[in-house]
Amino acid sequence: MRRLRGGTATAVALMCAMASVAVAGCTDGAIGSGTGGAGPTASGGAALTAAESLTVKGRAPKTGYDREKFGSPWADTDSNGCDTRDDILKRDLKEVRFTGGDCKVSYGVLDSDPYSGKDVTYRRGASKVDIDHVVALSDAWQKGAKYWDAGKRIALANDPLNLLAVDASTNRSKGDGDTATWLPPNTSYRCPYVAAQVAVKKKYGLWVTAAEKSAMAKVLSTCPDQKLPTGGNPTEAPDRFHAG
Repeated sequence: MRRLRGGTATAVALMCAMASVAVAGCTDGAIGSGTGGAGPTASGGAALTAAESLTVKGRAPKTGYDREKFGSPWADTDSNGCDTRDDILKRDLKEVRFTGGDCKVSYGVLDSDPYSGKDVTYRRGASKVDIDHVVALSDAWQKGAKYWDAGKRIALANDPLNLLAVDASTNRSKGDGDTATWLPPNTSYRCPYVAAQVAVKKKYGLWVTAAEKSAMAKVLSTCPDQKLPTGGNPTEAPDRFHAG
């Protein structure tokens, strides 16, 4: 689905889930796609198998966590001239309009929001759309990212595989929750959402807690054909980027 518009890709995932997620052919695992950079594809293996392979450890203390440890927000790590936030807006919104060129998104429609299932209108400066880190940066910090070099943390924070345009009000209820503590209220999107978390944790070598792995297996066992999203950016940002 790499070349699909984000709304179309989301609709595919939702239709598959609603149609009884285990049906053969309903295996699109991507969380978003389109023109905004290297979006995920659905060429990976089964998400459930990948979840079972994740390393289990206890959650480390949050001590030392700071957003600045993951670099400046929305750094242009793919060097396409647009910041990461606008890349994801371009990828996931429909009816996109720009201001001052073809980077800054001024308007678009999230049709439909994967987390709530409702349509949300984006207007720059009065946005009801968040760009969510599917694996929250704080969660990543407590499950391995604390020990990484800055380049890898910056890469995670700006990787399209880990980013999704969503309804702001619904996203605020998530906090830094993992699969064991938060799932989208839109039940038809839970399989693609959990598959995306698995994909990110596997790509970056993050561990999971026992409760988290159990929750992942519980969700993905309802959709054993769910594919694992792949793609995104390299796991190391270019040397010109620095973190606090």
